[in-house]
Amino acid sequence: MKKLYPDADTALEGLLEDGMLIAAGGFGLCGIPELLLEAIKRSGVKNLSFASNNAGVDDFGIGILLQTRQVSKMISSYVGENAEFMRQYLSGELELEFNPQGTLAERMRAGGAGIPGFYTKTGVGTVIAEGKEHKDFPTGLDGQPETYIMEEGIFADLSIVKAWKADETGNLVFRKTARNFNQPAATCGKICVAEVEEIVPTGSLDPDSIHLPGIYVHRVISGSHEKRIEQRTTRKKETA
Repeated sequence: MKKLYPDADTALEGLLEDGMLIAAGGFGLCGIPELLLEAIKRSGVKNLSFASNNAGVDDFGIGILLQTRQVSKMISSYVGENAEFMRQYLSGELELEFNPQGTLAERMRAGGAGIPGFYTKTGVGTVIAEGKEHKDFPTGLDGQPETYIMEEGIFADLSIVKAWKADETGNLVFRKTARNFNQPAATCGKICVAEVEEIVPTGSLDPDSIHLPGIYVHRVISGSHEKRIEQRTTRKKETA
């Protein structure tokens, strides 16, 4: 099966449609599929739902799709660093499904494993638990019952992720903290498209270094990435 594509627009051809749910990897601006997001913007699809830790910043990452009003819903755990995200949410223009960060990661992982729901203590007694099934399990001290809430796995129409290297069969290697949400996001979509910095020949990757097997990855592109710094902190240069 052909997995290598020349660019982001070609790799997404035939996959995009209005109203779809897209799982996107990345954390802040670290490891975001920026080339694929730009291609989604160019495509003009709208009414999209995104499952992603956050929405980047105002003019980078998913933020560029918020600017063009192509996103109608975010399934996220963090709203900060993006003024347009906050503005649209507070004004009622954007639907937001808040998730604790670990819960969001597990919802993606569960979807990738074919698990439709799971129980967690995170969020019990808060607004996160409203409208969700509650169940007690004997997990407390001496088997005392503790309350859990049920969360649903995320089954996305499309996954878009960013990796460091890929071989020609789609095996992926993520670089350090850029692995973040990319690994679970990649598994929970019906189709996964990955953008990477380098494509290497099949067999050249150490099998023990592969973070995501190519069975999860359907299309791969390579390209140049901007790698912005979300929060730059510096100190004044000391004078002699």
